[in-house]
Amino acid sequence: MKKLAESDWRTEFSRLEGAFSPHTLRAYYTDIAAFVDWCEKLELEWLPTTSEILCRHLNWMAHRGLKFTTIRRRLYAVRRLNMIMDAPELTRDLGVDLTVRRIRRAQPNRPGQARGLTGDVLKRMIYAQPDNPWGLRNKAILSLGYDLLARRSEITALRTDDVTWRPDGTLEVIVRRSKADPFGMGRLAFTSQRSAELVGEWLAWRGPEIGPLFCGIYQGVAIDRALSGASVKLVVKNAARAVGYDESIVGEFSAHSLRVGAAQDLLKKGHDTAAIMRAGGWSSVTVLGRYLAKAEHNVWA
Repeated sequence: MKKLAESDWRTEFSRLEGAFSPHTLRAYYTDIAAFVDWCEKLELEWLPTTSEILCRHLNWMAHRGLKFTTIRRRLYAVRRLNMIMDAPELTRDLGVDLTVRRIRRAQPNRPGQARGLTGDVLKRMIYAQPDNPWGLRNKAILSLGYDLLARRSEITALRTDDVTWRPDGTLEVIVRRSKADPFGMGRLAFTSQRSAELVGEWLAWRGPEIGPLFCGIYQGVAIDRALSGASVKLVVKNAARAVGYDESIVGEFSAHSLRVGAAQDLLKKGHDTAAIMRAGGWSSVTVLGRYLAKAEHNVWA
């Protein structure tokens, strides 16, 4: 096993390129580097990882106050490390399971969630956008992202030919790839007439020769390069500032607020679970339930 321990795990992990999303790979690299560094500082053998070493590391993270979601992700990363290095699996025993359960029970906090960007707030944000090319683009991003219940990665991945105008003045959109659809099966989604109008106004200014639906603008000229996820997040936060939210509230908004708020609005409008799951591409009622947990929906009112 000495030979394995001396291997460069980063080189071995390059085998995963293309099989997992860039976000997942970044998380693996970050978590494994932290685990290996912790082991080396304590002069502990990290490969193969034993249940004793893993339990010690899990408890160390818990005592430092790391969130359970981070601790659980680190657990999965360490197991992936042993798998990719062809090391014996020594971490799947009762000791590790009990350690994880103790940590989970000691952190009963509700999971965090972005503030929902509901329809009334969305209208104000759209109205507050400036009368310039950036405003045209941002209006379309906000409205379309809400209608599609889209993640920011789905918004930035949209191509111009993914959008089709329907006879009723709405849009039919193919969301080709998402976090829950790593193999690109795609989902079909539909929009309001408002989104169709705003996307049409944006494309009329942008022109037909650019591939990404939403692109950057440099010195007043559209450039053939898709926006980053960080840019979409900034669009939402700046829109929140534009309508007068305090910075403490602005911090609660993110690109995911569009997905959260739209799901909550669909619940309040009386749509059933199947319809909401269909609109947002959910396959798990449990996951959808987390999005709806903070919806201001009183069944007794």
